[in-house]
Amino acid sequence: MKKIPILLTALGLSSCSAWVFAEADAERGAASAAMCMACHQADGGGMNIAGGESWPRLAGLNATYISKQLHDYKSGARSNASMIPFASMLDEQQIEDVAAYYASLPATQGKGSEGADEATLNRGQQLAERGDWSAYIVSCKSCHGPDSQGAGGDFPGISGQHAGYIEAQLQAWKAGNRKNDTQDLMGSIARRMSDDDIHAVAVWLASQSPAGN
Repeated sequence: MKKIPILLTALGLSSCSAWVFAEADAERGAASAAMCMACHQADGGGMNIAGGESWPRLAGLNATYISKQLHDYKSGARSNASMIPFASMLDEQQIEDVAAYYASLPATQGKGSEGADEATLNRGQQLAERGDWSAYIVSCKSCHGPDSQGAGGDFPGISGQHAGYIEAQLQAWKAGNRKNDTQDLMGSIARRMSDDDIHAVAVWLASQSPAGN
């Protein structure tokens, strides 16, 4: 008989938890993401701005990855003057909903590779697919998966991402201005790359088919 109250209590706690932490909902996320569209666009495709701050494509990215980045902006683990205020406006449920919304959108093609010469693209392909062991540079696909299409929530799809955004993030890791990667994995790689290498891999990745969930 003593087992019945315990069971009822357990069921009550389970129901309460489900009510507090509702399943992520892309339709709710679309409403919360309205304030994101000025930079990330209505289709989640972002913007590549040559010589300025490029905004990443969010459409088709892994929801867990998007959620982590929003939490990192909110906590200060990742810094960006534009993103921190917006992330801070979102509560926990809204973050999950927004992440689910962008993950549900079809991935759009990255920009910024237009006009890149063959030598630059060839070097970018080498770095992305094989790395450069003479400089201890690990290939992108070693972590980001086949064709750099993404590997779970820790390694986003970077194939088809805007060149300006990829280049800016690699430079941020290289300079130590971005530090929210696991065990300084990205920072240690970026610090071994020349500016030319960073540009080369950025434009090559932007020229590839976008990664979508």
